[in-house]
Amino acid sequence: MKMFLFFSHSLNEDQINDAKSNLKVDKFIKLEPNLQTLFSNVSPEITDLSDFAKPFLELLDKTAKKGDYALIQGDFGLCYILINYCLKLGLIPVYSTTKRDVKVDKDGVKISTFKHVRFRKY
Repeated sequence: MKMFLFFSHSLNEDQINDAKSNLKVDKFIKLEPNLQTLFSNVSPEITDLSDFAKPFLELLDKTAKKGDYALIQGDFGLCYILINYCLKLGLIPVYSTTKRDVKVDKDGVKISTFKHVRFRKY
């Protein structure tokens, strides 16, 4: 089972372990550097993301199989397009849920850390 990473960060150890043990993922598919740059930098000036999304949809067409996972987190409009396309192809779009731990240090500075809890289907 593969997991395609439409995600601007690197997976942490908890996410990797969760995907392997609970989703039975054995291969993580990162975006190639040019696609990763595009995914992580969606211009707010673009009015219609249909053309912008094409390279990502083509990647799924060429390499994904029904039942594969796609971790999708980023620009809401692009995510919407990708989620719907994954569902059309029989893929399973998911996102990572987290628990926030907030601490205030002695100077009053608030520090938030996030811990992965689980993947949730869209």
